[in-house]
Amino acid sequence: MDKRLKLFSVLLTFLTVVVIARLFYWQVIKAEGLKSQGEKQHFETIEIPSKRGEIRSSDGFPLATNQRSFLVYAYLPQLRQSPQEVADLLSPILGPLLEKHEASPSSQSTSRGPAIDAKDVILKLLTRKDVVWTPLVRNASERQKEEVKKLNLEGIGFNEVPVREYPEASMSASLLGFVGSDTEGNPKGYFGLEGLYDLELKGRPGVIRHEKDAHGRPILVGRFDEIDAKDGRSLVLFLDRSIQRIVEKRLEEGLRKYGARNGEVVILDPRTGAVIAMAALPSYDPAHFGDFDPYLYKNPIVSEAYEPGSTFKVLTMAAALDARAVTPETICETCGGPIQIGGYTIRTWNDVYYPNSTMTEVIVHSDNTGMVFAVRKLGLDTLYEYLVRFGIGEKTGIDLEEESKVELRQKKEWKEIDLATASFGQGIAVTGIQMARIVATIANGGVMLKPQVVHKVEGEVELELKPKPGKRVLSNETARLLTEMMVTAVEKGEAKWAKPDGYRIAGKTGTAQIPVAGHYDEDKTIVSFVGFAPSENPVFAMLVKLREPQSSPWGSETAAPLWFAIAKDLFYYYGIQPE
Repeated sequence: MDKRLKLFSVLLTFLTVVVIARLFYWQVIKAEGLKSQGEKQHFETIEIPSKRGEIRSSDGFPLATNQRSFLVYAYLPQLRQSPQEVADLLSPILGPLLEKHEASPSSQSTSRGPAIDAKDVILKLLTRKDVVWTPLVRNASERQKEEVKKLNLEGIGFNEVPVREYPEASMSASLLGFVGSDTEGNPKGYFGLEGLYDLELKGRPGVIRHEKDAHGRPILVGRFDEIDAKDGRSLVLFLDRSIQRIVEKRLEEGLRKYGARNGEVVILDPRTGAVIAMAALPSYDPAHFGDFDPYLYKNPIVSEAYEPGSTFKVLTMAAALDARAVTPETICETCGGPIQIGGYTIRTWNDVYYPNSTMTEVIVHSDNTGMVFAVRKLGLDTLYEYLVRFGIGEKTGIDLEEESKVELRQKKEWKEIDLATASFGQGIAVTGIQMARIVATIANGGVMLKPQVVHKVEGEVELELKPKPGKRVLSNETARLLTEMMVTAVEKGEAKWAKPDGYRIAGKTGTAQIPVAGHYDEDKTIVSFVGFAPSENPVFAMLVKLREPQSSPWGSETAAPLWFAIAKDLFYYYGIQPE
C-alpha cells in the first residue's frame, strides 16, 4: 500500500510540474504571440501613409518633393444621411477619379469594358457590412477635397496622401533613385538616395484600428483608435544644382558629339569629399520609372566596374614616388622598345618609344613601358600595400544604395604579367567613384576622404552630417610632386590642344580596351580623364568617362576635351580668373 501511495504521489507531482510548465509556456513565453494573434482576430488595422521627406540641393531647391493629394474616406457609424443620398452627392465630384482608377493604362486589351458607374461604386462602399471605415477614392485634388468639404457630410473625412514628384524631371535621377511600391503596395524607396535613406524619408505611417466580432463584422460600439502619421525627414545635399545642370548639359552634348554609348561625370570637393555633381546618361524620369529600361535604374558611377587604363597610372606613380622607388627625374632604362614578359609583349599606346625618359616624361607620354619600369622598381608587395591603402577592393562607403565592391585578387595569385599590366590600369578594376576619389586624394595633399552626398537631415531635430576626418595614404610631398607631373602632362600631353589657357590643371587621360570573353575587344574602348584644378589650391576634382566613343577611340580626343569644357564652365561659375 505504501509503495502504491508513493508511486501515486510521484505521478501526481510529475503531472503538476508538467501542468505548471505548460501554463508557464503559454502564459509567459508565448504570451506576446498569443496577444498579437488575439488582437488580429478582434481588430482590423488600416495604414495611412505618412508624408515623405524632401530631397533638396545645396541651395534648398527640392529635387524630390510631394504633390498634395487626398484620400477621401467614410466612417460609416457617423453617417447621418442615407448611403444613397451620400453617393448621389459625391459621385459628380469623385466620379472622374474612380473612372481613372478603374481604367488601367497598362492593359493590353483594345476592347473597352462597360462604363464605370461611379454612383454605384460609392454606394457599394458605403453599404459594406464588414468594416466601419472605408476609403472611397485616393489622389483627390485640393479642389475636389474642397468641393466635398462644402457638402458638410458627417462621416466623410480626408487624409493627405502625398504623391512623389521630381520638379527637375530626369536631372540627377541616377543619384536620387525613385519611389515605388513594396509587396504590400506601400510606398518604398529604391536605388540612390531614395533607397538608402528610405527609413528617414518615409517617416511613420498612421494607423486606424477598429474592433470586430468573431464573424469579422465591425462592432459599432467597440474600440476605434487612430494614430496620426509622422512625416518623414528631409535630406539636404552637397550637390550644387547649377553645376549639376552644367554637367548634364555638357555630357549630353559630348555623347552626341563623340557618338558614345553612355557617359558619366562626377565632381568632388577634394577638401571635404562632398559630391558637388554626379551624372550618368542616358537616364530616366523617376516619376515615370516604369516607362524606362530597368538597366537605367542603377547608378553606374558606383555600381559598375571597369578597367581604368592610363588614368590609373597616377596611383601607380604615386606609390612609386611615396615609397621612394623612383623620383620625377629617375631615368627609365627600358623605354627604348617593347618589353617581353613571358609570352606577352608590352607596347606603348601608339607604338612610339622614348629612350631614357624621366618619370615625368613617362606620365606626359602615358608610356606603358615606363610604368612597367617604375612598378618593377616598386615591387609587388609594396604596390599591393598601396592598392589596399587607396581602398582598391573595398567600397568607398558613399551614401548611395547600390555601390558595388570590386574584389582585389589575393596577392599570392598575382604573376609578373599582372604586376606589369596593373601599372597602366589593365587587368585591375575600379568603379567611377573610386577613381574620382583617387584623384581627389592627390588634390587633397595625400589625405583620402569618404565621398559624401548628404549634408543635413532635417526633421524635428536637424542633424548635420559632417565629413569624417580622412586618412593619410600619401605624404604631402608625394602629392605635390605628382601634382606637378600631372600639370606637365596636361601642358605637354596629347590633349594639350583642348586645355583652357591661363589655368594650371593637373590631369591624366585614360584609354582602356574592354575585356570580352577572356580577351580584349580591339574596336571598343572606355575613355576617361581625371584631374583637379586649380592645381595649387584645388576647388574641384573630376572624372569624365565615356563608353565606346565612335569619333575616336582615344581619351585625349574625347574625354579630355569634354573635361576641359566642363572645367571652363566651373572656372566661370566659381569666379576663378586665369593667371
